[in-house]
Amino acid sequence: MAYSQTQTLRRRATRDFLGHPRGLAFLFSTEMWERFSYYGMRSLLVLYMVRYLLLAENADNVIGLAGLRSVLEGMFGPLAAQPFSSHIYGLYTGLVYATPFFGGLLADRVLGQHKTIVIGASLMALGHFMMAFEPLFLLALLALILGNGCFKPNMSAQVGTLYQHGDPRRDRAYSIFYVGINLGAFLAPLVCGTLGQEVGWHYGFGAAGIGMTIGLLIYLYALSSRALPPDEYQRSKAAGEYRGPLDRIERRAVIALLLLFLPNTLFWATYEQQGNTIALWADDYTDRTVNLIFWHGEIPTTWFQAFNPFMIFAFTPFVVALWARQAKRGTEPSSINKMALGCFGVTLANIIMAGAAWQAGGAPDASWLWLFAYFVVITIGELYLSPVGLSLVSKAAPARMVSMMMGVWLGTSFIGNFIGGWLGSFWSGMDKMSFFLMIAAVAALAGVVIAAFNRPLGKILR
Repeated sequence: MAYSQTQTLRRRATRDFLGHPRGLAFLFSTEMWERFSYYGMRSLLVLYMVRYLLLAENADNVIGLAGLRSVLEGMFGPLAAQPFSSHIYGLYTGLVYATPFFGGLLADRVLGQHKTIVIGASLMALGHFMMAFEPLFLLALLALILGNGCFKPNMSAQVGTLYQHGDPRRDRAYSIFYVGINLGAFLAPLVCGTLGQEVGWHYGFGAAGIGMTIGLLIYLYALSSRALPPDEYQRSKAAGEYRGPLDRIERRAVIALLLLFLPNTLFWATYEQQGNTIALWADDYTDRTVNLIFWHGEIPTTWFQAFNPFMIFAFTPFVVALWARQAKRGTEPSSINKMALGCFGVTLANIIMAGAAWQAGGAPDASWLWLFAYFVVITIGELYLSPVGLSLVSKAAPARMVSMMMGVWLGTSFIGNFIGGWLGSFWSGMDKMSFFLMIAAVAALAGVVIAAFNRPLGKILR
């Protein structure tokens, strides 16, 4: 018996990675490369459209662009290049987070998580390579939207399947997973952004495609080496389990999550200005000259998109340690209150930018340190909301529909990004200080609403 137990422990040790199941390392790496591809393309998207694609001599070559312009101008009136690009950006980033609901449903009811992820990753790799061909621009965005819908909810849900119910490592696992997300997002603007701006737009998009292909290969290896457990659909199908209506407890959990998801749309509408109006502020209104002891030069515009993900993996250990100390004292905020604090962090970040606009007075010479401070504060706000929300969904959602509920969680960004694109369209016509104060007010409203939900929903979502 002792020998058998020793063998079991040794086998378990080979399957573990830093105290977590070995599968977490593969999910971490796959998600890192997927986020590299997504944020690499995103760092270039608005600049590519405003500076190149939407110019008169190029726009006529894009399949379907004239029809899309006609639809949007029918809704919003005549659109110059910048407002038109903001609407396209908002539609793209919004639809990227609308399709995960259907990808989760597909996995929960038809294909299972593994097959759905492989389909999604393949579509996204294809979409990134299609971006290198101007006529295929809108078709490439469509492939990326559909691929992300299959990929994103099932990757996030799979982290939870590595752990038994009640395993205290689950929250920490999502923090580790979130570092992987942001490691890819940090490297993306440095590689894809630099290639796109300095060598050629299509080289940047091609680099994003290579990153997504690497992520797909890592995931396929994880499946072949059996590093990942069977997904919930395959397990329940093999066991012949009943998949009928939700019981009372499951229904209450789903309703509570849906109520909590609603104000998150406002958080994402304000947070996603980073890749939209903040990129334009950095390009048009910021003095990017740096004179440090170890480096002198001008910061490329796209590099500012790397500030947030770098700070994510720099600050995560300190935030997690803070929560651990608070837990020992019994003062750790509830998950819902953490999410409210995250919204207030976005509020403060935009107040900082309002200060930058006030100090600059409309001149293109605001110090880059304003943006640095903005990213510090908004990053801390993000750490209090985004990974906490993922963990909450994986714990509270019924197991048989966890991918679909994860898709609903990600779907809050659909409306949020659409609203964010609409808000961004005011950039050209508004005083910049007023614009940032407007964004701060929207984020504050989201925080107040989420905080109001803490008492009625807290017990249901434990």
